[in-house]
Amino acid sequence: MSDDGHAGDPTPMLDAEDISVSLGDTRILSNVDIAAECGDFVGLVGPNGAGKTTALRALKATLAPDSGTVRIAGDAIDSLSSKEVSRLVASTPQATTLSFDFTVEQAVEMGRTPHLGRFERADSGDREAVRAAMERADVAQFADRAVTSLSGGERQRVLLARALAQETPVLLLDEPTANLDINHAVNTLELVADLVREDKTAVAAIHELNLAARYCDKLVLLADGAVRAAGPPNDVLQSETLADAFDAETLVTRQPGTDAPLVTPLADRESIDRTVHVVGTGGWAAAAVSRLVGAGVTVSVGVVPSGDATAERARELGCETVTVPPFAGVDADSRGRARELAAEADAVVVAGDVGDANQRVVAAARRVVAVEGEGVPATDSSRTVVATVDGLPEAVAMVPASDGDTASRHRVEGQDR
Repeated sequence: MSDDGHAGDPTPMLDAEDISVSLGDTRILSNVDIAAECGDFVGLVGPNGAGKTTALRALKATLAPDSGTVRIAGDAIDSLSSKEVSRLVASTPQATTLSFDFTVEQAVEMGRTPHLGRFERADSGDREAVRAAMERADVAQFADRAVTSLSGGERQRVLLARALAQETPVLLLDEPTANLDINHAVNTLELVADLVREDKTAVAAIHELNLAARYCDKLVLLADGAVRAAGPPNDVLQSETLADAFDAETLVTRQPGTDAPLVTPLADRESIDRTVHVVGTGGWAAAAVSRLVGAGVTVSVGVVPSGDATAERARELGCETVTVPPFAGVDADSRGRARELAAEADAVVVAGDVGDANQRVVAAARRVVAVEGEGVPATDSSRTVVATVDGLPEAVAMVPASDGDTASRHRVEGQDR
């Protein structure tokens, strides 16, 4: 092998250059370049049919490209035997079907096959690798169960454990979070990120853009079999680029608590006919505004300090916003206007840091939807539901629309502001 691919070496651990693939008369990939250094987590993203699975098949040498070259640590993959490739590259398929009624432990043991001679039996080192892989993929408790008895998500984790047991420097993962609930999806990507920090190289096809943005170091955006953009998530996930690749309008902001981009589809802006007033500051409230506007909800905001992330997000999206200067306190006129907006809205959404001065704004609400996360305020449980940021549109859609009476507004106007 020409290069061991350790961090700092000039040769990428995995390098696909000018790859083109046709199946029958259909061109699937056209002149695709994908490079991953040792310690990189590269996400392949793009619409269905973009060629992500085909690219992974070419990277692991189960599909020979029409043209172009795939190299592992500097060596052309077509110059290596299948066993040599299997010692370097482990993969998980998108489908979770296993043909035979193996136990989970037996299925994970298959990952050791590239390291065994033709008539060689597994030794204590192999068994330890299998045990460690099951522990890391959180399937050790299923060791003696038949794989066919598991759910689709559990099988997905068994396949990941099999790949980990293979102990290769490169992991290729085709939709590793498919069939997983959000907790296991996050845990899976956290695990892959940990492995990358241990100097493995990972390339994964991921359909959820926001998860890819949060966990991947680099993204390769494929559409119609070609690379539309490649680089850090903030460079790739731009509204104009996404419109070209997905033929959809999107809003790109920031995920709460991180610098990762947050992509909100705007294709169905009129789908939820509700009016909402958002109370809160910081990243959680800003994300709530983005998600609601993206779902077609009419949104107002306040009272918030000018320059706060929520105020800036609302300004970007054209929402009516009641602001006060930073550190100036909330004056009576600002509080009064915010209370009017809250009373007229179908619901008030509270997120992030609401502050004592806004409690009277929240009190004017017909209904309250509280966003899970840091700083969720205490509210009257009889009129409050709790939702995640992603679940906000559904929660708001369940709120009865205003019937047009002005009782709430008259109540507000008749009180001391």
